[in-house]
Amino acid sequence: MIFDKIENSVLYENINPLLKKAFMYIKQTDFSKLANGKYVIEEDNLFAIVQEYETKNDADAKLEAHKKYIDLQYIISGEELIGTIPLINQMPSKEYDIDNDYTLYDDTCSFVKITQTQFAVLFPEDLHKPGIKINVPSKVKKVVMKVKVW
Repeated sequence: MIFDKIENSVLYENINPLLKKAFMYIKQTDFSKLANGKYVIEEDNLFAIVQEYETKNDADAKLEAHKKYIDLQYIISGEELIGTIPLINQMPSKEYDIDNDYTLYDDTCSFVKITQTQFAVLFPEDLHKPGIKINVPSKVKKVVMKVKVW
């Protein structure tokens, strides 16, 4: 997992051939003009999901993991906590959903605060719980870039 500011994205662009394209999309897109929804960039290899929501209580969320995609989560506006823990040998609370590429887990985790213009790169071995409130629920606008694992 990686947490950083978008101006440092060049440090991570060579991790995956599509990650550089994902960072370029974030830097070149005016998200104020995009409605919530899915935006295909390169077939099923790279796409963006723009979303707005209210942050929630930790107890109301589960950890998730993906097999086919790396998540690049970029905060457009607002702030939230993202819970994280490495995937080691945890037993899933919901088995892998192949159509939606996720497995759910119950476990304790550490939290990182992520604010506007910051991002998180979450790999298949990173359990993560995004969208958690800091003190009180608040509105967040985020883009989740789905980057196919090579």
